[in-house]
Amino acid sequence: MTPGKTKAGQEPVRILGIDPGSRATGYGVIDRQGQALAFVTCGVIRTSEKQPFPERLAEIYDGIREVIAVYKPQLAGVEDIFTAINPRSALKLGHARGVLLLAIRQHGLLLEEYSPRLVKQAVAGYGQASKEQVQQMVRVLLKLSAAPSHDAADALAVAICRANYQL
Repeated sequence: MTPGKTKAGQEPVRILGIDPGSRATGYGVIDRQGQALAFVTCGVIRTSEKQPFPERLAEIYDGIREVIAVYKPQLAGVEDIFTAINPRSALKLGHARGVLLLAIRQHGLLLEEYSPRLVKQAVAGYGQASKEQVQQMVRVLLKLSAAPSHDAADALAVAICRANYQL
């Protein structure tokens, strides 16, 4: 059997999920092989609020480029902007999403964007699931010994959503 392939001949697909934020951007990487999902890594790119905003954007951009370079995903999913936040926060989040989308595009990843409701539905079966419910379902679906942080769990949920809709 060829290394990296299943018995059915399917190669694993590596998927990056991103939960954008101007202070904390969650990322999660999973592999999908057939219907099976496997955890690869997750984390949070944190920016310093003491830095000027353009510097924080550069930290987000550099951080996600490093994740992409190290883990080499083929697909990416990004959570769309949640509209019930104040306009200033929405603008900052839009800027953060912009640098993330640019990094993804520069690496040639196939990108899809998902509403928070669809992401929650994909992992918890309910579009109004709480952050805690999403965290627990991510832990269960990926067979993790502990729940990841909220930001990382949200990013893994985006990756799971992307895996569900990759075909």
